[in-house]
Amino acid sequence: MPSPSATRRSGTGPATGPSAGGGDRPRLPARAPVATPRFTGRDAELAGLAGALALPGAVVLVEGELGIGKSRLVSEYLAGAAGRAARPVVAFCPPFRQPQTLGPVADALRPAVADIGSLGLSGLAGALRPLFPEWANVLPAPPEPAEDASAARSRLFRALAELLAGLGTGLLVVEDSHWADEATLEFLLFLASRSPAGTPAPGLLVTVRPEDVPAGSLLPRLARLAAGGRGLRLALGPLGKDGTAGLVASMLGEQVTERFTAFLHEQAGGVPLAVEESVRLLAARADLTRRDGRWVRRRLQRLAVPPTIRDAVLERSARLSRGAQEVLSAAAVLAEPAREDVIAVVAGMDTDQARSGISEALGCALLAEGERGLVSFRHALACRAVYEAVPGPAQRLLHQRAGEALTQLGAPAGTLARHFRQAGDTQRWLQHAELAADLALSVGDQATCASLLAGLISHGRLAAGETARLMDKVVLLALPEESQLTALAVALRDMLSLPGLASGEEAGLRFHLGRLLVTMNEVESSRTELERAIDGLPQGSLRAARAMMLLGVPEGGDCSAREHLRWLRRAEVSAGGAPPVERLRLAIDRASSLLLLGEEAGWEQAAQIPWEPSTPGDSLQVTRARAIFGRAAMLWGRYAEARRSLEHAAELADRCEHLQLQEHLAGMLTHLDWLTGAWPGLAERAAALAADDAVRAAARLEGMLVGGLLAAASGDTQHAVELLERFAAGVRQRGDFQYLMEPCASLARMHLAAGETADALRVTDEPIALVARKETWLWAADLVPVRMAALAGAGRAGEAASLAQAFRRGVRGRAAPAAKASLILCRAILAESRGQHASAGAQFGRAATAWRELPRPYDALLAGELQARSLLADGQRETGLRLLSEAADGLRRLGAPGDAVRADETLAEFGTGPRARPARGRPGYGDQLSPREREVVRLVAKGQTNQEIAVLLVLSVRTVDNHLASAMRKLRVTSRTALAVTAVEARII
Repeated sequence: MPSPSATRRSGTGPATGPSAGGGDRPRLPARAPVATPRFTGRDAELAGLAGALALPGAVVLVEGELGIGKSRLVSEYLAGAAGRAARPVVAFCPPFRQPQTLGPVADALRPAVADIGSLGLSGLAGALRPLFPEWANVLPAPPEPAEDASAARSRLFRALAELLAGLGTGLLVVEDSHWADEATLEFLLFLASRSPAGTPAPGLLVTVRPEDVPAGSLLPRLARLAAGGRGLRLALGPLGKDGTAGLVASMLGEQVTERFTAFLHEQAGGVPLAVEESVRLLAARADLTRRDGRWVRRRLQRLAVPPTIRDAVLERSARLSRGAQEVLSAAAVLAEPAREDVIAVVAGMDTDQARSGISEALGCALLAEGERGLVSFRHALACRAVYEAVPGPAQRLLHQRAGEALTQLGAPAGTLARHFRQAGDTQRWLQHAELAADLALSVGDQATCASLLAGLISHGRLAAGETARLMDKVVLLALPEESQLTALAVALRDMLSLPGLASGEEAGLRFHLGRLLVTMNEVESSRTELERAIDGLPQGSLRAARAMMLLGVPEGGDCSAREHLRWLRRAEVSAGGAPPVERLRLAIDRASSLLLLGEEAGWEQAAQIPWEPSTPGDSLQVTRARAIFGRAAMLWGRYAEARRSLEHAAELADRCEHLQLQEHLAGMLTHLDWLTGAWPGLAERAAALAADDAVRAAARLEGMLVGGLLAAASGDTQHAVELLERFAAGVRQRGDFQYLMEPCASLARMHLAAGETADALRVTDEPIALVARKETWLWAADLVPVRMAALAGAGRAGEAASLAQAFRRGVRGRAAPAAKASLILCRAILAESRGQHASAGAQFGRAATAWRELPRPYDALLAGELQARSLLADGQRETGLRLLSEAADGLRRLGAPGDAVRADETLAEFGTGPRARPARGRPGYGDQLSPREREVVRLVAKGQTNQEIAVLLVLSVRTVDNHLASAMRKLRVTSRTALAVTAVEARII
């Protein structure tokens, strides 16, 4: 869950302890379900293939590189009516070192013949005895010895043709003919060359990889026949973007984003096998996530090389000469289209040697020649497979040569920085990396800028002043990986431990360490570093202003609101000379801190922040602002404003690919849906978010909170307590103490419902003390009423009144609808505690109206239930029962059956509703399944294991076992299958 500075920060450190799931609960990454891909993007080729094979004795050659889809095209044709009617025989040519003579044809015919004697073959079939010794007892006697080998082979070919005709074969399919033996290819030529007037010859459908055809092969002759009047030579090319999108969507069951399609198409080069294998690898590594009904990649900048692709590429490269292999290594290090002379320099070869190697690599289709004669790998995955196979010392040498050669050509700074970094040339890496970072920043690409500089600072062994100067340019929020934050923190701490640092250098490093620790949720440590840095930072400097602004953020449990406001005022004075982009950032930080402190001035300042970025460099800050202000609007109870801001922030984050903000926003919108009663499907969304290890801890915690609140409303007290306590432990660990209010209020409400007043007071002691200490009463709109109810229940009505008075003073003058509704609820609780039931009923009714107008329907219904109970206590039976019945119905419709059961029990006591089983704590459901049991049964029916259900619902496996056993007992079944069938037939799920 985002901290008060919410998306001001880059994210969190690694998820550990309570925030990561805690205990022994299984933590499996959420994975995309992957199906076998449908045939897509080849309709025109399939039609051409079918048209050509409609002619008798046609010869069709399908050619293309590994994984391009030749076999899939053939299988789709054979699965169609025309392919089945041809009664095909399909032969496969395995990649043996020494192919067996006519082995592919013999292996294909052997299982196709049920009874060789029933075919009525002529005496010529005796020539088949050496090829099919198992049929020796049935075949005719062997013919007289032939005059020579050529005649013997001709006799054998004619016998095979007779056998095919006897089987009624209309089509002979030969897959991977580049691995066929010479005799098999001669047999294909024999069939293809037969006169139409002679014995009807079957059509031929042959697949081949041109780059693997050996020198002197007979396949070019067959290709010429295929290009004639009775044939087709079909060359398959890569899929386009639409074909790639269709293939991926068929595997994942839903559409993928255009951005993801473009990324995948570029990386895999449109080769169907590469696309398929990459999707499977992404899914296996949980690198895919669903957003708005579509699959998107998480934070990948490039694809890992699938093992199938890697092995195939390395096998092909191993067959090349030493010179061609060195050319491939040089091209892989360059990783971009390059001139022949540049490849030669990087490979350490003279031009003629390099040209020969390039020609060989072009011939095997690993390299391709593009515009202006530039040479590069045909596909990024092939390039990476070769690069990863180059030993480290050789890589460094090749990168050094590449950097020096490209420097002479004036290559882009980013390219030079990459080469010199990999070469270990720190000085030139620094020079070019900073230039590249400045260029990226000038066009608004803050992620590239931050990553370049973070790598340099973490691994470049720079001087202290140089490190602090570069850190000034790093936008921590833009760093795509949490590991980069950790590496930066290690580098800064190491530098601060060095002796002899000047005071200004030390202050600069401590400032940057402090803001980094804020990002990593080490709140108290960050305050220490920032306060130590302040005195050494030049007064009026941007660093001083930013340090003071960070100290003004209301985080941690020790500083009061007055202390935070003091720092904010000092920061405002110091920020006058900041450049425009820094002034924007400081203005956003100031507005957000004021809003979280409950200061109305924060809205005035927020109104000055633009709704849309005016420059590319502003996009991240404006997106962050919309997210922060949406969160603040949720805190204040301005929910329509919150939704507008958060949805606009989500749109901006998606447009600009701010992945971390996308994750935060997914969590915030889930929480907003809870507050505003948009509950359909919310439990599943919250559970998926809480269990998704691939998102940052903040978003997982938000899902955990909403899941716990929903469980409490449904009456699943055990699960609710489990989730809410884990959430509370997680936010304590992160220093986000202000987020204890809502879960502690829910836990206290459950304790009060069970008559456990002391426990309700216990769970609210810490958060209410924090609010009082920090004087941030706006945070306590959920907490104060339940705390007051617990105090009143414990006979401490005076303390309850004092708490209400402190809350009223703390939120006075704020246009905060949530706080105002809570204040009305507080008055009602005080009146109830004094026995003033009629007055309490009126106040509860006003509170219900106030909550409904926000809207917060759940709180409105709970207030309506309290109103009804007060009226019943006042003797207003008819009105009270009517309102209580309406509240129970409303709670059930909303999705809060646990609360509805409580109201039903009271109605039953008055004789106006079904008698509910008395319950203490978790409500009873009799012979009916509880909401959680129904959810477990639903997942069982979908084939999920207990461990998988535990992950999806964020439960322990033991809890799932208990729910399952209870459901089986209630439905009188003894197996999972019977449970699923019974539940479906009874329409329980």
